[in-house]
Amino acid sequence: MTSPRRTLRADAQRNREHLIATAAEAFASGRTVSLDAIAKRAGVGSGTLYRHFPTREDLVEEIYRDQIRPLRDDAQALLATEQPAQALHTWMCDFAEWAGERRGICEALVAMSASGRFGTGPVCDEVQRILGMLLTAGSEAGELRDGIDAADVGGVLAGLLSVAGAPEQRAQLDRMLTIVVDGLRARG
Repeated sequence: MTSPRRTLRADAQRNREHLIATAAEAFASGRTVSLDAIAKRAGVGSGTLYRHFPTREDLVEEIYRDQIRPLRDDAQALLATEQPAQALHTWMCDFAEWAGERRGICEALVAMSASGRFGTGPVCDEVQRILGMLLTAGSEAGELRDGIDAADVGGVLAGLLSVAGAPEQRAQLDRMLTIVVDGLRARG
């Protein structure tokens, strides 16, 4: 996990915050940057970076921790204006757009899903909560099947982003999401 388990000393907290800011800037450049290069840019040793962020995914999630929260409001607004199954589809498309604008987040989600860690960090936790809210609304409306695990849908979404997450693939992603949502519909 990326969250400190205890209160950090002031210098350790400054290092952590500086690493996050440096990594955010590096990722925004659009180039792939190693964790060691980020540590060097931040003026700290690699050991300091890995102590705070054991994996690249941990660092990426921490960078985008606060940026994902508005997506919950978006999901609630969609549920207020669309049927739940359509709200789910629209939200997943919106999430793909959000993720595509943030360097490294798609790769981190795919890596977490592949390792079975999906849902163990701030971004994945929030994605799961949002998907859970949408799935529950769909189930309660009789549109979506009962008992669908939000983590499973999140893993499917991560997988789809790995094969069709680029902006020029949005039409393909939309078609694939349509298939996913159709598969989640209640049978009756």
